[in-house]
Amino acid sequence: MTQNSLEMVAKAPPPGGWTALIDEIYLGRWRSPVDGALSPRSVTQKIVIQESLDGAEAELLRGIGVSGDLAVVADADTWAAMGARVFAACAVAGMAPREVVLEAGPHADLETAEALASRVRGAGHVVAVGSGTVNDLCKYVTAQDGRGCSVFGTAASMDGYTSSTASMSLPSGLKVSLKAQAPTGVFLDLGVIAAAPPRMAAAGFGDCLCSSVARIDWWLSHRLLATFFKEEPYLISAENDEIMNACVADIGRGELNAVGYLVRSLTLSGLGISFTQVSNHGSMSEHQISHYIDCFAREKHPGTLHGQQVGVASLTMAALQERILTDEVAPVLKPTRMDEADMARRMGPEIGAQCAEEYRKKALSSEGAAALNEKLAEIWPSLRAECLAIAAPVEIMRARLAAAGGATTAAELGLDRDFYREAIRHAHEMRNRFSFVDIACDAGWLDEFAAEAA
Repeated sequence: MTQNSLEMVAKAPPPGGWTALIDEIYLGRWRSPVDGALSPRSVTQKIVIQESLDGAEAELLRGIGVSGDLAVVADADTWAAMGARVFAACAVAGMAPREVVLEAGPHADLETAEALASRVRGAGHVVAVGSGTVNDLCKYVTAQDGRGCSVFGTAASMDGYTSSTASMSLPSGLKVSLKAQAPTGVFLDLGVIAAAPPRMAAAGFGDCLCSSVARIDWWLSHRLLATFFKEEPYLISAENDEIMNACVADIGRGELNAVGYLVRSLTLSGLGISFTQVSNHGSMSEHQISHYIDCFAREKHPGTLHGQQVGVASLTMAALQERILTDEVAPVLKPTRMDEADMARRMGPEIGAQCAEEYRKKALSSEGAAALNEKLAEIWPSLRAECLAIAAPVEIMRARLAAAGGATTAAELGLDRDFYREAIRHAHEMRNRFSFVDIACDAGWLDEFAAEAA
């Protein structure tokens, strides 16, 4: 389709409604064009995306088998946005809801999860009303004891509503993706979501913007190291992503239909984990930078959302990938230089040791570097062409992110520039996922690249 055609399509809901295709995927009816296999049947029984769910809240919960004895969990903001409404609807319906309002600005960490588990003890079903943090806490807590949970989403700020993982901080402060459970019901009221603060949708778009960057990183790892790779997460979201990208300015203005297409892309991205059981398809080097910011910025943290940081980091990592891929000659790698004392200094002894253990799994010895150099030289022409075919031009990505209301530089995030450069240089040490930033590091020019980053 042309840009004008896509913009026209984005002015109205998709044919078949907001959950067209989504229903086929989570209900196990979508057939992969790659191998003909049906999509995995999700534990999610119902996904509902509508312009308004006002008055239907209790009926939606009953539709997934919830009859009562439930806890409605929200924070102060999401209680005001929708939590009180869900609670009142359930009370009127005789479902005996329990009100659980978390303190302002809750954190998705194991300590908070333990406290929440105590507050919802005895409730047969847990209903999250919120976005990333509230949803992750409820998914994680209920996964520990097998209780069901559902979510009424309040913002298009992340892609985790339908996923079976939760982004949680360990006692050390290290942020990791932990096994949780997909909600039994996912209910998304576009009117509520479109009315959320604009930075929420900008964060959600930032989480979507990384798709081509993560895909290129994951494909490199697959081709060079023969790691696991699945095409399906990208196939299911490709058409909707194209429409979403055509209406980014309307997303920035909070227009309902445009926000609806953003919600669809985020939902489809979350469902991608059902094919992979890991988050690689949408979380590689760019997410590592955001995690580094959240773990180590401390008093320098500007209070930005994870997706806002991912958007800026996606531009940085796309530029790094572009720099490597423009060279017709394969990069030459040297043995990985690990400075565990410096990691302990920057990260603290406990997190430094945990990250060093992860980093060591992908660190190259002299023999490993020689073997990868031989493989790179052999596959570089085809690998380079494959990655360039996937890549989105950095300037187009930047324009889209700005139109959606997102920050495009560390300075616009309010983040200290020197700290952001530190994150670029060292974030890949946190996780055993090999990517183009590892290529840049082991080729010896990541320091130079980071020093020039805005």
